[in-house]
Amino acid sequence: MVNGTTPNVETNGSFSGETGGFITLGYRGTFAFGRDGQADVKFRKLHRILVCGRVQLCREIFGDTLNESRDPDREGAERYTSRLYLKHQCLEKACDNLAEKGFKLVATCSSGANGLATPNPAQGSNAPSDYMNPRNSGDYEEQRWAHYTEYVFYREPQFFHMNI
Repeated sequence: MVNGTTPNVETNGSFSGETGGFITLGYRGTFAFGRDGQADVKFRKLHRILVCGRVQLCREIFGDTLNESRDPDREGAERYTSRLYLKHQCLEKACDNLAEKGFKLVATCSSGANGLATPNPAQGSNAPSDYMNPRNSGDYEEQRWAHYTEYVFYREPQFFHMNI
């Protein structure tokens, strides 16, 4: 075993170690700011941490905390999917798992909250009834502070050679 992974024996008798690749973590969250601009003790509310990448690599990193129920009956561990998510909502734990396995953050993107938006900019009204419509079911205040963020991690392949 090399660095916690089972080495693959190649045809020439050498061993290869950890596989490299990209894993993307994405989440929808809500900043805990309200109309009065007061910060809550909890800075953000995460709904679900999404995982994108090769299934085998994601399993290696996240183990039992990876939920594959949205990607059933797919064949091949080498397949790529964006339908996985974590069973917990702790972003720091997910990032720690990746760092412990040699991944580095290489990119990030986010759609920011739009807390200054009004339902009708011409009117400038902020009455709660103005924010209600069939699509948001009256949860406009939470949607105003919603955002989506992605973190892209990369690990270079690590090869270890042994003469047999």
